[in-house]
Amino acid sequence: MSVNIDRYESAVARYFEAWNAGTPEALAKAVAAAWSVEGTYTDPLATVTGHTEIAGLIAGAHEQFPGFAFRPLGAVDGHHNTVRFSWELVSEADGSAPVAGFDVITLDADGRIRSVLGFLDRVPAGA
Repeated sequence: MSVNIDRYESAVARYFEAWNAGTPEALAKAVAAAWSVEGTYTDPLATVTGHTEIAGLIAGAHEQFPGFAFRPLGAVDGHHNTVRFSWELVSEADGSAPVAGFDVITLDADGRIRSVLGFLDRVPAGA
């Protein structure tokens, strides 16, 4: 484990703040705090670039899974400018977690996300 773990954990905390933002204004602010201006997000279902597209992707996930929140699962690990962590999408009503995965992010010199590569380990049928 790296001595820069605080830097990695801070970046991941900002990432989850964006994914769990409750209003469009909070989402825009959280995305700007977490990602660099030219930041990207790529997973098996989407590839987006820039704050507007990233915020749109996150808003779409909120529409598809209302009443759910993204939560970290396990420890954050990293080296150099690369961070990996697992997560799950949890129902606030019953605690079920129908979606889970892990992400690998690359940070810029300021500790903001330059890129996200997301992997889906568990996805409900039809999602």
